[in-house]
Amino acid sequence: MKNVFVRVLLLSAALSLFLCALTGCSKKGARKLNEPLTKENLCVGFVYIGSINDQGYTQAQDQGRLALVAEGIKTKYVENVSEDEGCEKAIRDLIEQDCNVIYTTSYGFMDSTIKVAQEFPYIKFGHCSGYKRAANVSTYFGRAYEARYLAGIVAGMKTKSKKIGYVAAFPIPECIRGINAFALGVQSVKPDATVEVVWTNTWFDPNQERQAALELLEKGCDVLEQHQDSTVSQITAQSKGAFAIGYNVDTPEAAPKAYLTAPVFNWSIFILDDVHKILDGSWKSRAYWEGLAAGMTDLAPLSPLCAPGTQEKVDEAKASIINGSLKIFKGPIYKQSGELKVADGFRMNDDDIWNMDWFVKGVIGTLP
Repeated sequence: MKNVFVRVLLLSAALSLFLCALTGCSKKGARKLNEPLTKENLCVGFVYIGSINDQGYTQAQDQGRLALVAEGIKTKYVENVSEDEGCEKAIRDLIEQDCNVIYTTSYGFMDSTIKVAQEFPYIKFGHCSGYKRAANVSTYFGRAYEARYLAGIVAGMKTKSKKIGYVAAFPIPECIRGINAFALGVQSVKPDATVEVVWTNTWFDPNQERQAALELLEKGCDVLEQHQDSTVSQITAQSKGAFAIGYNVDTPEAAPKAYLTAPVFNWSIFILDDVHKILDGSWKSRAYWEGLAAGMTDLAPLSPLCAPGTQEKVDEAKASIINGSLKIFKGPIYKQSGELKVADGFRMNDDDIWNMDWFVKGVIGTLP
């Protein structure tokens, strides 16, 4: 009889553990699988790689959260999260705080997002700039390369040395396609100009960014572009009498004697759309990638330092990208080596653009 009683207890415990895993128990108790979400019980969490006041990437991302706040939706966030175990801990902390929708906003958060999402199927996730999805995980990003092309026009119109520098974070497709689009924009107005790349291998490190910017300026570059989360490249360009283009947000105050413009994101376009779909029950896992036409990306207002005629060139190209008559990655496009990569009349599809791992002709730099 005692053995029967023990077996019953063990079976009961096993069943409880199974149900807990299925429904996603937390220390605050089990939540229902597929519990309907309303504006009243919704709590949206954000995991940020930097500070919401970094004048760069995270500040831009936080505009999406603030758009939810403006609609009366409860939000929570964690700043300065590392792209390792720190991300997993941050996600779990937000779940413990009853967040039922979570956005992880950096490429390096991808694997942690997928791992935790598997344990909590009732929570919906959005991961920025990655490629791994699940039934409860979407990916989202902006076609920043479209705005980069426009920024290239600005740089090409401004350069006198025909040498433009690019302070870049990591040699991954996200950065590479941006560099290539920028270079093609430069070449559309200054065909013989070059774009030289220096990798910092970090998203945010003011010292590394400063050293990279100085290296490019010492080589004769008179305009700098960046794929970094701080404004240090802009400030460094100003200190040497050069010009600069920012990224993520409009920051003319950072270097008023150097700043020309910046490719920018409007993350609220996606965040609001995604959360509204959750609330109306139409949400499905997806790969969201929109650009100028959707307002997801744009070019910040041009500063008075831009060369005469730049606004007209930018406006013309922007309108053509939006109406589809200008395809940035349409042939003929040559690789850095001079080899024809995209034949005349052909254009790259989204998969090829997303996974880009080569430089266009006119880009100076190496790819590991």
